[in-house]
Amino acid sequence: MSTSKDAVAYILEQLEPLDVRARAMFGEFALYCDDKVVGFVCDDTLLVKPTPVAEEFGGDLPMIEPYPEAKEYYGVPTDRLTDTEWLHSFIQATADILPKPKPKAPKKKR
Repeated sequence: MSTSKDAVAYILEQLEPLDVRARAMFGEFALYCDDKVVGFVCDDTLLVKPTPVAEEFGGDLPMIEPYPEAKEYYGVPTDRLTDTEWLHSFIQATADILPKPKPKAPKKKR
């Protein structure tokens, strides 16, 4: 099952004014905050990367595989998406603990 664009738009709306964006990947979406992948949106569910900070915010959340045999992520239930103060803190704290992405190598000229 793939994620609807409406579900992604709703999640991004709930995360405003954070610096977030979603990028389509294989019928699902990667969620970026401050240009770092903090999670995914799979089957219309927000999944947040497991980090030491995520345990603090999401210790009571179910662990969900985004696809079979993948590592598990914290699944954010739909009713928790409306708690924007908690959600913003969770996503921003996750982004803050992740390393900066490596710069992309320049494309070689042909």
